[in-house]
Parts: sequence; C-alpha cells; structure tokens
Amino acid sequence: MEIGFIGLGNMGFPIACRLLGENHDVIAFDTRRPVLERVVALGARIATSAKEVADRAETVMASLPSPGASFEVATGATGVIEGSRVKRYVELSTVGSRTAAQIHDRLAERNIVAIDSPVSGGVSGAEKGALAVMVSGPRNEFEVIRTALEAIGRPFYIGEKPGSAQTMKLANNILAANVLVATAEVMVMGVKSGLDPSVMIEVLNAGSGATSASRDKFPRAILPRTFDYGFATGLMVKDVRLYLDEAEALGVPADVAETIGRLWETAARDEGPDSDFTTVIKPLEKAAGVIVGPVGRPPSG
Repeated sequence: MEIGFIGLGNMGFPIACRLLGENHDVIAFDTRRPVLERVVALGARIATSAKEVADRAETVMASLPSPGASFEVATGATGVIEGSRVKRYVELSTVGSRTAAQIHDRLAERNIVAIDSPVSGGVSGAEKGALAVMVSGPRNEFEVIRTALEAIGRPFYIGEKPGSAQTMKLANNILAANVLVATAEVMVMGVKSGLDPSVMIEVLNAGSGATSASRDKFPRAILPRTFDYGFATGLMVKDVRLYLDEAEALGVPADVAETIGRLWETAARDEGPDSDFTTVIKPLEKAAGVIVGPVGRPPSG
C-alpha cells in the first residue's frame, strides 16, 4: 500500500520503519533533514511538505507532538487539505476528541476522510510492531487501511463517531500516568524506610500491586538510572491536560486525574518538558532525600 507519512519523531520513525518492513511504499515528510535521510536509507521516498505528501498518496498518516501541530499539518495552507490526491487522513497522534472533530469537519469540506488512530505502547511497542491502535471513523475506511495498521500493532475499532478513539486513548493514558507516578511514590516510601528497591519491584510484580510501571519502566529505566524509556514528560503533561479537558466537557468527576496532573506538572517544571517521563520520580526522591536505584543511596549534594 502507498502511504504518505508525516512526522518522524520518537514514535513516528519506528512506525514508518514498520510500514517499510511490511513492504508498504512510504512517502515521508519531516522538517528535520537527518531523520528523512535515515528513513530514505531504509527505502522511503521524500516529500518536501505535507501538501506534497497529500499530492502523491491517497492515504496519509501523521504522528505529531501536539494538537496544534496536527491541526496545522492537516488543515493549514501547505497541509494535507490542499493535496490533490489524498482520500484519507489517519491521525496517529494524541490530540483529544475536540481537535479530532475539528480536523474531521475541515477535511470533510474537501471530501477527505479523517480517521482517528491514536496508538499506545511506547517506542518499544512501535519498534516491535506491538502497539495498541485505537481507530474511529467510517468502518469501510478502517477496512481499507487495516493491513497497514496491522503492520504497526493490533487495531481496535472503536466506532464511527469522530474523536471516539481519542477519548479511548486519553482513558488509557490517564491510567498509565497514574500507575507510573503512584508506583514511584510507593517506591520512594519503601526506600526511605530502608527497603531494597530491587526486592520491592520483585514483590510487587509477584503480587497484586503489579503495574506496567513495576513490570517494565522501573526495571528498564528507573532502577538503572538511565531514564531513557523514550517518552517525554511534556507529552504526558499534554495528555493529562487533554483528559482533564475532556472530563470537564463531559461534566464527569476527575478528582484523581487532577491530583495526577499536579504531580506531572511538578515533574515538567523541575525536570523539564523534554526529560524522559520516568524522571517523574525525581521530585519525589528529592522531597524524601533518597534515590531509588541499585542500593537506594541518598542523593549527592
């Protein structure tokens, strides 16, 4: 299948690579020349703008860092909406249901189908083709792109309503944000009391306290102090804010999410929005005067 692909960041690049690996013909665009050269070396062809991608491919996918970037790429003056060949726009980014609906409405004016398709599973899932792929849009259009989506993970059809896949993604991400910061908090408490963090993780994973954080993120990026899981703190803050906006618009309680949001805002302020999101533990460690590492040593300085 010929696929235009816009956005070769931490998630977009491995997704594009998976598509190439499954023999899809990829026409790629990114504002950064080095990543374009990398994907060309793997067999992709280059476009010089989002519009050119949409001039050359009927199916255009995008993986972008913010709702604003997605809206501009989809509907801007040099965006997908101006393409002469595009029939469907597949939004892999997390933008929230409101932005998804706005993109849907603008593209519909040009008879371009908008398909929501946010993904979950992180960089590792993208590299392995093991993402959870949430899809909303016309069922027949989902079937057209199903093979391409199966190249990057497991597709779940959510429904016809524009933005419903975004709502599902935000529900997933608020839980992911919750379990990471909650696991960080209890690990700091345990280390402060004198427990061995490695043993704590083993016990949690054998018991009812196991989470995606204890099974994966702590062993891979926090206990070894590499903080290189591959997802930015600022992006998690963006997703939490989107969830809170969605909850407010629906008029539903968000007490837990609001608390989670404050903790993530603190991490973004203290560690920077470009820090790896596993650094969310660092403000908690600083407050407690410990480090959750191989020996639970106190911080220097």
